[in-house]
Amino acid sequence: MTRKIIHIDMDAFYASIEQRDNPALRGKPVAVGYSGQRGVVAAASYEARKFGVRSAMPSVVALRKCPNLIFVPARFDVYHEVSDVIHQLFTDYTDLVEPLSLDEAFLDVTINKKNIPSATLIAREIRQRIKEETNLTASAGISFNKFLAKIASDYNKPNGMFTIKPEDAEKFVEELRIERFFGIGKVTATKMHEMGIYTGADLKQHSEEDLVAAFGKAGLSYYLYARGIDNREVEPERIRKSLGAENTFLEDIGDIHSLRRELNEIRETLWERILESEFYGKTVTLKIKYADFQQITRSTTVPYQIKTIDTLIGISEDLLQLIDLNEKKVRLLGLTISNATTEDSKYIQLKIPFKY
Repeated sequence: MTRKIIHIDMDAFYASIEQRDNPALRGKPVAVGYSGQRGVVAAASYEARKFGVRSAMPSVVALRKCPNLIFVPARFDVYHEVSDVIHQLFTDYTDLVEPLSLDEAFLDVTINKKNIPSATLIAREIRQRIKEETNLTASAGISFNKFLAKIASDYNKPNGMFTIKPEDAEKFVEELRIERFFGIGKVTATKMHEMGIYTGADLKQHSEEDLVAAFGKAGLSYYLYARGIDNREVEPERIRKSLGAENTFLEDIGDIHSLRRELNEIRETLWERILESEFYGKTVTLKIKYADFQQITRSTTVPYQIKTIDTLIGISEDLLQLIDLNEKKVRLLGLTISNATTEDSKYIQLKIPFKY
């Protein structure tokens, strides 16, 4: 008795649309964004990714990695139109659709409108229809919870599909490198390596208390994920109120220069999430938790949506300057954006036998 969850993720969505609409770009390294000195890559084709080009990367860095990189301006109106077609297609199968961004979503097909007993068959049919209706490819992950479905969709990218069955989940997670865990970024992975954690099996050896002490409330999620547990339901049309990123340090930090380095890592993670979800807010909040667990926040609101990383850098650095360490060390640093006043980005399980 378990859920059937599908995670659909379009392959290099923005860049693939540009290559679809302009045959001269096909097979070439393409970046969506502005190539100028202060530009940032919004999306990269798979040809560009082979050179190490990634979204949220400064354009000057991307060009150093790939001198032949072709920049094209973003056409968000087109991306929205294609996204609408894809998400409307999802509703032919289930109303339990949780959009994560324009190009990805969770679907709960435990009970589905077409009475198809196999989640894998549904995912295959959806991918085929996406190809027929948009001439774009999508990857799919199928499993019994969101955590595993998300990982599975990335397993055979691009244009692939992967299923993690309930009976295979424990062994799969134990062998999985922690870099592939959803929610574990570069900074957290480095800290885990320092703790001797390289795989799910390593992570599983640590108690819930140890992980919470090391990583804050995220530690509880890591504890559960190491056991393949994720009880979150697919939540259709949940409107996002804010977007954030934070990090709990392995060792408390007591100087502003180290905090600034950590803030830069957190800010890059947040900016990547902003681009993925297209959530552009007006309020930036900096959160500080001291070694004694006292927590403070500092925030500022601007009269416009924050749509460049340079604006986010300036505001967050100003907020950091407002922090008086006063001989107190910091154990957690977080950055959040909120107060989106136009259309907010949306995040858009009955249990029956699971059949693949």
